[in-house]
Amino acid sequence: MSLFNSASKHRLLFIRMWRFPKAVDCHEHNRVNNTRRSSKSKVSGVRQPDGKASPNKLENPGRVSSELQKLAHEDFSSEWERPAILKPSVESSDQHEIVFGVAPCLLALTQARRKPFKLFVKDGEAAHRSSLLKVCEEANQRQVPIQRVSKKDLDRMCLGRIHQGVCLRATPLSYLTEDSASSSNSTPLWLVLDGIQDPMNLGAILRSAYFLGVDRVASSVHRSCPLTPVVSKASAGIMEVMNVYGYEDLADMVRVKAAHGWQVVGTVAAEVRESGLPVTPCSDFRMTTPTLLLIGGEGDGLSRKLLNFCQTLVTIPAGRQLLPGVESLNVSVATGILLHSLLASTRLT
Repeated sequence: MSLFNSASKHRLLFIRMWRFPKAVDCHEHNRVNNTRRSSKSKVSGVRQPDGKASPNKLENPGRVSSELQKLAHEDFSSEWERPAILKPSVESSDQHEIVFGVAPCLLALTQARRKPFKLFVKDGEAAHRSSLLKVCEEANQRQVPIQRVSKKDLDRMCLGRIHQGVCLRATPLSYLTEDSASSSNSTPLWLVLDGIQDPMNLGAILRSAYFLGVDRVASSVHRSCPLTPVVSKASAGIMEVMNVYGYEDLADMVRVKAAHGWQVVGTVAAEVRESGLPVTPCSDFRMTTPTLLLIGGEGDGLSRKLLNFCQTLVTIPAGRQLLPGVESLNVSVATGILLHSLLASTRLT
């Protein structure tokens, strides 16, 4: 039994003729006459001086639907060649990297956790925006050289990411390892991240943690995203402000805290019941003692090793019957909801 009916075959042939005129001409020619003769397609590209056909201009646009013409213009640039891949104009290394965006650059300068080498600012009227002027003022106060460059140069520095007209070459940031800071909060909350690998998720989590008042963010060093400029941009520069601690063995840190009376709270999807631990909706949970909130990675969630330390589990109930495949939230969104719920419960008690 044929997989396609006759109308489907004709539609497929027409699309192939539109996108690949030469190949279809040869196929049709061999099928009908089985002889070698030249043929010309009804729909073909306009010849360029170099002899190449440009498929984004059609000889007979009236015979092609407006939707197909639109797709042709969207699929191909004005030139036949593909755009070149951007290469960084200033290479990153172990000694320096390129921070990009107004907030990350400004906070990198004011917080002084990095050593800045040079500030690159887009030349032209954009350089007179108040936000960029403020970054330049901070750089001047710290005697950081400022260089005016083109937008194309900035695009290359940050590999085409959104830089808002400014980049900063500075030393990298890494996870803190010294465990000397203490909290004055009587009921501190530590956010423990187990294998967050997406830099956009990590940046969004740091932004929420800072805004909501988390006392410390701890992360596994292995299988986790490093503190990169992409994370800083996604966090709106909060990565430049907030201390993020890295642990070779998260389970060992959790075990020590649990031995000192800290409550270990894990997070799971609403339908998970396999652990045997009680699962409480986050709106019903009350945080009354120092707490570790454990958040698992994007794919596998919390590791079994960390789940063994959990005394209870919290979840976010859905507001409707969910379809298969969309039973969970993005990890950064879920973390923000859980942090707000737990920290709000301390005010209620």
